[in-house]
Amino acid sequence: MKRVLLFLFVLVTAISYSQPLVFGRTTGPLPYLEYGPGDDRLGGAKMTYLDSNILMKVTDSTKDDYKVQLSKAHFAFLPKTAFKQDTTLSSKPYYLTASWKVWGNDTFDFVTVGLPERLPYKTTQTISPTAIIVDVYGATSNTNWITQLQTVKEIKNVWYEQVEDDVFRIYIELVHQQHWGYTVYYNNNTLVIKVKRQPKLNLKHLTIAVDAGHGGTNTGALGVKTNILEKDYTLKIAKKLEKQLQKKGATVFMTRTTDADLSMIERTQMLREKNPDLLISVHLNSSSNKGVSGTSTYYRYIGFRSLSQAILNQMLKLKLANFGNIGAFNFSLSGPTEYPNCLVEVAFLSNAEDEEKIRDETFQKGVAKQIYKGIKSWLKDL
Repeated sequence: MKRVLLFLFVLVTAISYSQPLVFGRTTGPLPYLEYGPGDDRLGGAKMTYLDSNILMKVTDSTKDDYKVQLSKAHFAFLPKTAFKQDTTLSSKPYYLTASWKVWGNDTFDFVTVGLPERLPYKTTQTISPTAIIVDVYGATSNTNWITQLQTVKEIKNVWYEQVEDDVFRIYIELVHQQHWGYTVYYNNNTLVIKVKRQPKLNLKHLTIAVDAGHGGTNTGALGVKTNILEKDYTLKIAKKLEKQLQKKGATVFMTRTTDADLSMIERTQMLREKNPDLLISVHLNSSSNKGVSGTSTYYRYIGFRSLSQAILNQMLKLKLANFGNIGAFNFSLSGPTEYPNCLVEVAFLSNAEDEEKIRDETFQKGVAKQIYKGIKSWLKDL
């Protein structure tokens, strides 16, 4: 009898998770999925950013998120602010993929996959070999041909695998060892993966975005001895980096040049519009332990790690302690996949010795020079 009751409990639980409470679509700027309900000061661990109007099946609710079912075996969490209910939607037993096209224009390479619905997806980068992997949840293959044109320049190979009954995996192998960025979105119900080509590896041919952390009412960290504000000194260093890069021939885009109050969404949207070749975000660190000091660099995606490591190697020549090269970093400006990016935590405002260095204009110029040298070294290695 106990075994029968246990079986019924498992069966009812499974059925309840396969039947969504409500259907709807993603909405608002920069919707994203999280792996679970956990949180820290930077938010929950993000699975992927998404396009708008993507089909979502809600099965449960927490304070700030909906639990959504991506496929039979996969779930994620979606911020409630990024969901709009639609009572006209319903679930279908199969969403079949159609034919593909792989092609290029004057600037980008593209992979397009026909689908009957805007289904959720997740992207992953790999190195050795360099590839983009896109998992499309809820999709089952009916792809019987992939048209590949010779107009592509960065895409080396494409193929797919049906890894689960309702998880369709797209592989895009790249020509070069470095990821230069990609965007995933829908054109009507056609899934589009737009891949950036490797530019000429010379600063004179690159557009580099420089972000001075914080600004306006978002003051950032506070100096331990002199109460200087992070927002003021990130801007001082960012402006010096701008001059250093321009002197070497690069085109520079600054997210702010004054004490502007910009949200992370506003910064991300302006960066997407500008489409830089890479992004450097300048910050100053802080800790409750005043003995902690040093410099560090941050990345989220493995394909962008080489840039952050090259910059850290040069920053250490300023005789700063090594606080590390930190990956899987959940900072908003580390989230976009469109361009390689690196966040530089120059030193600790909470450490008296580091703070003294940060206040020194000669040190600020040295930071700008070492970040430039890091970029130059990275380009040379490529």
